Amino acid sequence: MKAIFYTLTACMMVVSCGGARSKSKSQSVVVAPQQVDIEVVNTFDHQTDAYTQGLQFVDGLMWEGTGEYGSSRLQYTDMATGRSIVVATLPKEHFGEGITLLGDKIYQLTWQNGVMHIYDRKSYKRLEQRQYKGEGWGLTTDGQWLYMSDGTPDIRVLDPVTLEVKRRIGVICNGSSLPYINELEWIDGKIWANVYTLDQIVIIDPESGIVEKFVNLEGILPASEQTAKTDVLNGIAYDSENKRIFVTGKNWSKMFEIRLL
Repeated sequence: MKAIFYTLTACMMVVSCGGARSKSKSQSVVVAPQQVDIEVVNTFDHQTDAYTQGLQFVDGLMWEGTGEYGSSRLQYTDMATGRSIVVATLPKEHFGEGITLLGDKIYQLTWQNGVMHIYDRKSYKRLEQRQYKGEGWGLTTDGQWLYMSDGTPDIRVLDPVTLEVKRRIGVICNGSSLPYINELEWIDGKIWANVYTLDQIVIIDPESGIVEKFVNLEGILPASEQTAKTDVLNGIAYDSENKRIFVTGKNWSKMFEIRLL
């Protein structure tokens, strides 16, 4: 397909993201997030009844967790064939949120239920339900720890066995806390995050919490593909073997492979 380019001119985030302050003993230095452009390199069909809350690419399969009461599910799509399989449905009173795969387990959050569903990665059997405090939004992993957002500026780093909070990462943009951190993805040592209601992705340093880059995706889903059900951008996945990045949104008809320029 013909490549589509989006130029990021100025920071259009509702929460200003012009820079973050890094303090030393003698001075304060403004660290401005780098503005980056993207190229859409491929487009895939996406189920319009999938209220996307979590996305992760593993071994050729696009895993997806969806939300909404009564229809939340865990599924995967074979990217080679486009065939989708639902492997688990949540209780009707649970609103599904972020997912991640780590080791031999799949983890799925719920919004306000305070419950994490844990499945066996091979059999898809639900192994247990673990409790946590607060809301659940996005979830990712660096291969050792779980990283969980809850709608606040804080990202919790969790022990995947006990769910004990090992530390918290306060997301900082322009010297201020950045709220509504949503779906998460770990890409090459950085945390990529959707910011709820915005058509932008922020790239966060997991040690300092500072937003280092932001990517504008406004207009990536053409108006001709939108309906009354189409909701906000949400969903980031990374094919680490082939260095491919995928994005989509809630009830979107398309999923896009993008490349940073």
